[in-house]
Amino acid sequence: MESKSLLDRLSEKPILLMDGAMGTELFRRGVKIRLPFWSAHALIQNPTIVCEVHEDYIRAGSKIITTNTFRSTSRAIAKEDSKQNAKELTYLAVNLAKQARDKCADKPVWIAGSVAPLEDCYEPSLTPDSETAFREHSEFISWLAEAGVDLILIETMNTIQEAVAAAHAAEACGLPIFVSWTCSTDGSILNGERLNDAILSVEPYKPAAFLVNCTPSKSIIPAVRKMRDAAKVPIGAYANIGKPEPVYGWEFTDELDPPAYAREAKDWIREGAKIVGGCCGTNPEHIAALKKLFEQ
Repeated sequence: MESKSLLDRLSEKPILLMDGAMGTELFRRGVKIRLPFWSAHALIQNPTIVCEVHEDYIRAGSKIITTNTFRSTSRAIAKEDSKQNAKELTYLAVNLAKQARDKCADKPVWIAGSVAPLEDCYEPSLTPDSETAFREHSEFISWLAEAGVDLILIETMNTIQEAVAAAHAAEACGLPIFVSWTCSTDGSILNGERLNDAILSVEPYKPAAFLVNCTPSKSIIPAVRKMRDAAKVPIGAYANIGKPEPVYGWEFTDELDPPAYAREAKDWIREGAKIVGGCCGTNPEHIAALKKLFEQ
């Protein structure tokens, strides 16, 4: 699918609907996943379920589905002390998303290659230096591009430094780039840096959109407002439901059922969000609720 069509879609008025969580949804469906390898376990043990999750999000209304590559990097595999090949796992993840799209999509659906922080999402102090981050992200993003994703989704960034390194690495692949940060209650990046400074720092690499993700829904609006005031491109948000857990990665809560989540998202849209979806703890029912909201 040509990247130009995605950029055209971004220039239109309708809300662009992303998918919801992959890792927590795999866990919910009984896949045995643990940190630090997280959802990459499923690529080895349960690839069929990965494909089914993609299919369910497409059926729910997602126009962007995200590859299960959050932890398929060489660094993550080394931490797991695994003999798996990071490039092969990354290609497999992209191919599973393609299979789901081929099976279910009767309208355009774009595949986003997920690029996560190299270290823990909630520990900004562990962020590698810029040179290391650029080198490792360049390798990983080249695999995603070669495997055939439609855009690069640099997500859950917790520092300006790593977001810049990843965006710089992604620039060479020639695909649209989305950059998304994890934020605190005041709308600042998790390490305390200002979101408007982050946008200015990444702008030279010509991202197609800025977003906030893996942030509690109640903390989304401050970040959306800051992005709206600073960004020259579309903005968006995909919130989490629950909280991080040190062994399995996530602790589920029932704080927002699908209709309630959709009502929260309506406020983000009112504040300027044009791209919406779900992060950890959300599922296809949350995406279906968002789609229903847009159709009203």
